[in-house]
Amino acid sequence: MTPSAPPWHPGTLLALSGSFWQTCALHAGVALDLFTHLANGSQTAAEVAAAADLSVDATARLLNALAALQLVETHGDRFTNTPAADQFLVATSPDYIGFMIRHHYHLVPGWSRLTEAVASGGPVRDRSSRNDPASREAFLMGMYNNSRLIAPRIAPAVDLSGCRRLLDLGGGPGTYAIFFCRHYPRLRATVFDLPTTRPFAEKVIGEHGLADRVQFQAGDFLQDALATDPLYDAVWMSHILHGEGPDDCRTLVAKAADALAPGGRLAIHEFILDDDRRGPLFATLFSLNMLIGTEKGRAYTDGELREMMTAAGLAQIERVAVDLPNESGILMGVKS
Repeated sequence: MTPSAPPWHPGTLLALSGSFWQTCALHAGVALDLFTHLANGSQTAAEVAAAADLSVDATARLLNALAALQLVETHGDRFTNTPAADQFLVATSPDYIGFMIRHHYHLVPGWSRLTEAVASGGPVRDRSSRNDPASREAFLMGMYNNSRLIAPRIAPAVDLSGCRRLLDLGGGPGTYAIFFCRHYPRLRATVFDLPTTRPFAEKVIGEHGLADRVQFQAGDFLQDALATDPLYDAVWMSHILHGEGPDDCRTLVAKAADALAPGGRLAIHEFILDDDRRGPLFATLFSLNMLIGTEKGRAYTDGELREMMTAAGLAQIERVAVDLPNESGILMGVKS
């Protein structure tokens, strides 16, 4: 069903055009750790500025904007976090999502050059997973922020009953492997990702007390062999295909299928485009994000992913019935 068009007129168009101001205020608040400073209790702008080594006047302006966004509360000349900010934007909170917001912050310069990317057809920034340490940490731990929120819903929806060995391909910090193993007590998992990911993955796996069941294997999934002896019962591929071009995606899906024992299950989690490529909205915008940051990456349609899976020898391909943020979807097939 196509969503109805918004009531476009100069006011709504200009509101959309300027909405990035709100985004940048949130980014700055998180990047400067203002919410974490305010977690210590009611403070003036001068006190926050002193603690964070910032301009007093500029800090007051930013805090007032965050108050207008209802992310902080005011009591005279003093500021405190809202309950939501305390829960999600304070770095010491177990529900902190600031790493993902920091990742978005690092994407802003690239998005400001979208016109260049469209003109050239190529990227205008480095890939988030391979650049400087701060950006890499924000990317990897941002993936952890996101996946930790939805993995508890995904684990029971993706049927791995009877599986004993899982390959979490390109699994980053290992969040999905962790939650699959927590849901299926007899499952053991291998997280396969770049060597630079190992410290983050081992930290997260250790914090969840699953170092005895979830191991990390360093490698490049396009260059290195994936199949082991014995073969895996299941392969999970979450948000890795969109970073590659169509040919490499076909190769990667085929390699994943080759790593499966007969009857093994392959699940692909992506922001899946409709076959006409005109929706869902987030997937269309995400495809632009891949244009800005990768040589050949893009969002793929349901039909394209099914074709890759069929060509790799998978059958019984079905969309997993689970409602996920940003309209992401999961396709699952069985090795013939």
